[in-house]
Amino acid sequence: MARVANLLLVVVYCAGRVAAGEITASELGRAPSAQRLAAIQAEAAQQGWAAGAPRLREAAVGLYEQHSAQAQAWYYLYRWANLFGQTEQEAVSRWNDTVRLSRAGYGNALAGIPATDRPLGDLAPPELRAYVMGSQDFSDQFFTMLSPLDHPIMVIHTLTGLWQRNPADFQEYANLAIAIAVVYDVPPPSAWPHRQVSSQALPHGLLPPPDVFTFFIQSDRAGALLQPLRKLPASELKYVVDTSANLDEMSWAQQKFQVSLAALSNVYNVIHYRQDRAKEGKLIWPGTSYRLPEILQAGGICVDQAYFAAMVGKAKGVPTLMFCGTGLDGRHAWFGYLDGEGHWQLDCGRYLYQEFVDGFAIDPQTWTVISDHELMFLSEGFRQSPLFKTSMMHCGFAEVYLEAGDNAAAAQAARTAVNIAPHNLKAWYLLLAAQERMGSPPRQVEAILQEAALAFQPYADVEADFKRRLVLSLRSRGETSAANLLAHSVGHEDETAREDLNVQQAYDILRNSMEHDGLDGSIRTYYTVLGSYGHNAGIVFFHQVVQPFVDYLLKNGRPSEAVQAVGRARRLMRVEPNAQLDLELGALANRVDAALQ
Repeated sequence: MARVANLLLVVVYCAGRVAAGEITASELGRAPSAQRLAAIQAEAAQQGWAAGAPRLREAAVGLYEQHSAQAQAWYYLYRWANLFGQTEQEAVSRWNDTVRLSRAGYGNALAGIPATDRPLGDLAPPELRAYVMGSQDFSDQFFTMLSPLDHPIMVIHTLTGLWQRNPADFQEYANLAIAIAVVYDVPPPSAWPHRQVSSQALPHGLLPPPDVFTFFIQSDRAGALLQPLRKLPASELKYVVDTSANLDEMSWAQQKFQVSLAALSNVYNVIHYRQDRAKEGKLIWPGTSYRLPEILQAGGICVDQAYFAAMVGKAKGVPTLMFCGTGLDGRHAWFGYLDGEGHWQLDCGRYLYQEFVDGFAIDPQTWTVISDHELMFLSEGFRQSPLFKTSMMHCGFAEVYLEAGDNAAAAQAARTAVNIAPHNLKAWYLLLAAQERMGSPPRQVEAILQEAALAFQPYADVEADFKRRLVLSLRSRGETSAANLLAHSVGHEDETAREDLNVQQAYDILRNSMEHDGLDGSIRTYYTVLGSYGHNAGIVFFHQVVQPFVDYLLKNGRPSEAVQAVGRARRLMRVEPNAQLDLELGALANRVDAALQ
């Protein structure tokens, strides 16, 4: 793999003149200095950020191939230069492409934000740029957290606002700043935090980021929180800052509930359960306000109990998740929280009424449903281990190699990452991508797919994904019997798994048709998918197949076909009167009817 014989060759490659002088071998043997950061900024001011990024990339790669302890520090410096060098237009174009190909439904939410040809680095003041480039801990959390679904302009804009509020607080609570930046970059969907309250009673939106930042810092310093914010990583703090309750409600909750972390689950039952509403099927909050004190006074059904408990937990600085049911009865709801041992308790209120109800929670960073394996990863907490972080470092260099077209080096770096942490899902995807680009023989790729499926046996949705890829590969080279046998086993496993494992295949088929077959072809595909996967399907199928396709028809001016699509779905799916699916199908039908007029 070594394309650089020794460190001196790296120095020769990186010896471009900058304000502070040449990069020497001794400098590469330590973390980038303040003088080097200033020199990089000075060069960027004259030549642009993109000009220096290739040299920093090669420096990092050379150090990595020399097994230098400083490889990651210089790698992060390259990542910042590469990020800052992107123009707004380039970054937003990539973001739009990612949103379009994903299930995220907020692509038009930021359509009005102008994107110019200025580099992203110009959005942040020099002092902030110097801090983030010089802090390896900040860089580690930031680039670990950053998702392709995070809006690049708004992330940097939010970080800048928090820095300008108070640079000292920013540095002390950098993890909190990162969490707010990646959550508050895009407005939440209209159904957030749940669908059983009107926007009049609870406006759907997020608070000003500086206000949220100040609130949690002051609360932490006042000893009002149950979790120490400075010790929690940004990956967990994002489940604290995603509050839909106003800050005065949060202050009220802090004072009202002097509850220990171990007893936080009891807050669920503080809300008196309204049997009358449940029996009468009044699933929508009947009041004019959905403030926490009003919920406590009026009582509510399970969705109100879950919302209330989750908000109280956030007010106390505790990462919380709210679950809404997707099983035979989509009306149930419960919550989960991060306990004092660093483990997620995900079933608070879960078994109060029905033990068979499955549910989903929303990731506030992407506003998409958290997958089964992601919930398990959260609960197990292995991604905070030093071994996993080392594995992610190798992942980073695998990506660098892929971008440079050095596929063999990318495969080797990804293989190292997998060997260190077999549950590093990103590493497996990078390994497979490198094999594909190298044109590796199908049998070699199939061996990797089998290995990956075995590594993820405890995570049914991931295991099924790798097995489905293996089925496609076997069929492509004529191994029909083996492919059918494996496909049958995957289908059998899915019958006892969550509904969304079956829905995944339906979604993939329909999405591909919508992208390539045109309107008429995708309509035929929709009814085929509905007939194959829609019998007795529930809310997950509705959210991932029916609703997106109906929106697709309406967007393309086909309301009559949209009416038929909704009607056929209602006849085939498992629709119980007054359950969540019944209500959402009704709301969708009303929207389609309005489009006809």
